[in-house]
Amino acid sequence: MGRKGSPRAPQAEGGCGAARPSLLWALPEELLLLICSYLDARALGRLGQVCRRLRAFAGRDPLWRRIARGCLNSGFTRLGADLAAGIPVKERVKVSQNWRRGRCRRETLLKWKRNLMPWMHLDGEYLYLSQAEDIRAYRFRPDSAGLQRHPQAIFSGHQEDVCRFVLASSHIVSGGGDGNIVLSKVHSSFSIKFSAHEQEVNCVDCQGGIIVSGSRDRTAKVWSLSSGRAGHCLHTVQTEDRVWSIAISPLLSSFVTGTACCGHTSPLRIWDLESGQLATCLGTDFHRGAGVLDVVYETPFTLLSCGYDTYIRSWDLRMSTRKCVMEWEEPHDSALYCVRSDGNHMIASGSAYYGVVRLWDKRQSSCLQSFSLSSPTSSPVYCLRFTTTYLYAALASALHALDFTAP
Repeated sequence: MGRKGSPRAPQAEGGCGAARPSLLWALPEELLLLICSYLDARALGRLGQVCRRLRAFAGRDPLWRRIARGCLNSGFTRLGADLAAGIPVKERVKVSQNWRRGRCRRETLLKWKRNLMPWMHLDGEYLYLSQAEDIRAYRFRPDSAGLQRHPQAIFSGHQEDVCRFVLASSHIVSGGGDGNIVLSKVHSSFSIKFSAHEQEVNCVDCQGGIIVSGSRDRTAKVWSLSSGRAGHCLHTVQTEDRVWSIAISPLLSSFVTGTACCGHTSPLRIWDLESGQLATCLGTDFHRGAGVLDVVYETPFTLLSCGYDTYIRSWDLRMSTRKCVMEWEEPHDSALYCVRSDGNHMIASGSAYYGVVRLWDKRQSSCLQSFSLSSPTSSPVYCLRFTTTYLYAALASALHALDFTAP
């Protein structure tokens, strides 16, 4: 206790500052947000340690958006679109550090007895996985990377293994080794099957009421999905090479095919969607056999490709169609079966041996992190998908998950 008549210590107001209102809080909120927007992540963290009121203020999404857009897999695309609006941006920045440093918990979600070539897609609360002739919908467990043991639905229709499938609105569009395409309603038992190619349908994509498919029979085809014309072939494109991958441009004006590169033409070609005519070829220096196994549009003008020649390539159609703008080489000289992007700085790739998944930062030339998921038995990573918190990899005999929320 102080002496009688000595001044009393000022009482904190709202847990912050002196008895009279803090000069900081006297500022308009817009100005305070502007000032704090110049702080980096560490400074914002320290600011939040001052008091409860500043902790709440320093955790606001607008202050972390600029920081998050420079992080790996924080849910923001290169153009600024937010793909994970329901998760606080500050939390996403924290988890992003785990992606960069490779800190995660591994878990085997599903196993099956015979080797397959599975494909998968994520859709909200469900993971769709092809297993032999069927596609199964598994529901995620709440607040975890795990799946419920039994599938919620099974979609059948193929006589041989499903090669690829896509989710399009309320449909699943799949191509199989039997040469057929099957359209299945997600929330009902309704389905349509039609003969599409003379040999297996290696790849399909679907957007805007249009389906494109590619086959070992050296053709790519454009199909209608509109009511009353489902399964009607609009164009048949003679690619003169086996088609391994295909993707429709977000502008719905063209589609790209990735072929086996057994001939003298580029394995990456863009075709006009309305006429079916060749629009352009990408690249000029592919070696024979450098087939493209996966191709993904990031924006209407940029796309990624990967394949047998061990490179991931980034293409910008506004700059050049003859040369890619960036490329990353798989360090162990292994074919790359699949590639995905967060739409901004991060790329994830799956290689042909020992289930190796690699994370790449586009701003660096070397691999950022790698994870081997199938030791000692070697298996390719046939498909991978990720969210801001989890990565899923489908191998020949199992489905694995990496949980990046773990410390």
